Amino acid sequence: MSTSYKEPVDPESQALLPQGNAFPESQQTQPAQRTYRLRHVGLAYAAGILSAVLVELLLCSRYSGSLWPKAESTLSADFASPDAGSTEVHRYPPAKPTNVFPSLFPSDVGHAGPTPTGAEPALVATAPSYPLHTGAPHLLSPLALTNSSTSKSGSQFDIFRHWGNLSPWFSVERGSFGIDAGPEVPDTCRVTGLHLLHRHGARYPTDWASFGGPANFSARLHNAADGWSTSGELDFMNNWTYKLGEEILTPFGRQQLFDLGVSMRMKYGFLLQNFTATNTLPVFRTESQDRMLASALNFAIGFFGYPFEGQYQQSITIEENGYNNTLAPYKTCKNAGDFSKSDRAKPYVKQWAEIYLHDALERLGPQMHGYELTIEDVYTLQQTCAYETVALGYSKFCELFTEDEWKGFNYAMDLYFWYDSAFGSPVARAQGVGYVQELVSRLTHTPIPVHNTSTNATLDDSEATFPLDHALYVDATHEVVVLNVITALNLTTLAESGPLPADHIPEHRSFKASHLAPFATNIQFQLLSCASDPDPQIRVIINDGVVPLTGIRGCPADKDGKCPVPAFVAAQRELIADTDWDWVCNGEWDVPAGAAWNTTTGYPPPRPRTE
Repeated sequence: MSTSYKEPVDPESQALLPQGNAFPESQQTQPAQRTYRLRHVGLAYAAGILSAVLVELLLCSRYSGSLWPKAESTLSADFASPDAGSTEVHRYPPAKPTNVFPSLFPSDVGHAGPTPTGAEPALVATAPSYPLHTGAPHLLSPLALTNSSTSKSGSQFDIFRHWGNLSPWFSVERGSFGIDAGPEVPDTCRVTGLHLLHRHGARYPTDWASFGGPANFSARLHNAADGWSTSGELDFMNNWTYKLGEEILTPFGRQQLFDLGVSMRMKYGFLLQNFTATNTLPVFRTESQDRMLASALNFAIGFFGYPFEGQYQQSITIEENGYNNTLAPYKTCKNAGDFSKSDRAKPYVKQWAEIYLHDALERLGPQMHGYELTIEDVYTLQQTCAYETVALGYSKFCELFTEDEWKGFNYAMDLYFWYDSAFGSPVARAQGVGYVQELVSRLTHTPIPVHNTSTNATLDDSEATFPLDHALYVDATHEVVVLNVITALNLTTLAESGPLPADHIPEHRSFKASHLAPFATNIQFQLLSCASDPDPQIRVIINDGVVPLTGIRGCPADKDGKCPVPAFVAAQRELIADTDWDWVCNGEWDVPAGAAWNTTTGYPPPRPRTE
């Protein structure tokens, strides 16, 4: 073995080195000897220091905009990023991905292993208590509120429950609707059927807003980005971009409906035995809007599992002008498009916002320079908090407001939906009555006798698309329709505190949008057979809260909220007969804006009598 060692040659690094004699001999002479005086060295040293100082000042001025610290009064001289307020979009999936090979990635390769199933769950019938939906997984609340995170009542303040219709659904507290009863099946009773009406999951904002609207606000900011800046709590807005889409479900919204489907299967899965016995499949309904269809399909995946094909049939009704649809009744109700009749809430919301956001405007206004914030802008910041949270998981805007200001926002949502979609709206009852007709038809197993509302004769008269003998029905709709239906059913205990005032929050209000119409809100019409009652019974359960039915003629004051189905049906038929859909939706009537006219029945002035 040789005692000499040679370093292995790396071809790539070797190629970077000079090859052979890289410099000619004429250039390899020794440097000339030169002497320097002390003053030369001193001058060079001073010049170096001066150059370093000039370079540092130049760099600092490049990034700070000034060589000297700014006075407080000139903070607005620097403007927000040109991108501030602009819309940021991430498009996925790519339009034409280059690595798609369907034949190499089949969804079924066989070899599934054992697949025997077990018994259906029946939690609502067998468990000693009822599981409650209490949280919003994957969403982060503000790290700190301006005041204490503990409410004045001593309980932990939950911001997610104070966003009105933008709240994620949660199980309301026992007794919230005026009766001390839970959703668990009463003693001596068993569940025989379920009619479920639910809202879609969390979504991006719509393209239109009566008051506020995040998209409108962000566009105004972006168009003026070269003239404003923010500081203090609002400093993050200098580089904030608008990351919200429009109307479709957010990832969290998809999860909400999946979870709701799982929850309902765990509680009522045993009802599927009725379909096995009759050799039929359930028919669930939704609408053609993207978020409506996506909500229904995510619910189905949760309820039936993947794949759900062959386990149920999905009816997709058309949501478009001119198509009768009880799940979107405003499409055939002309007066629902007349804002003087259908958008009566705006002056109430504006008046209340001026009160509860006064301090917030005083606090946040000085932190925005070159753009004068208004009350509506500050209200929009609260909307943006809710929308960003359910879309992105967290929002800095949520940190800007106090607990009382969030309670104020929650009440602003109550005002909005009371006067636009529920008992305070003159077009609410008529828009909800079509669904009530369908409910009565299903409860009595008889066809709808006359189609004079938003019912669709083509679909509702077909046993295939509108079966009348099923033990389980699931319908997906919008929050406004849920409130329309609640109004049409005459659930008067929810209207006891109305009309709602616009100058203060009533101490014990019975109507709360966050309780009745949050994202993924759900109403269970629970059918019971009870040993203690000769007739079949029905209960109305909204977000796990039992609703008293005492406002419905013939329904007794029952400790569990039960009403005999025959009495319930008879009362609803009276309400249907007393609802003049043609007058409400097509009639020439007017009501003054604001408190000069009010209703607590969701109905306009009656049709004039003809002599």
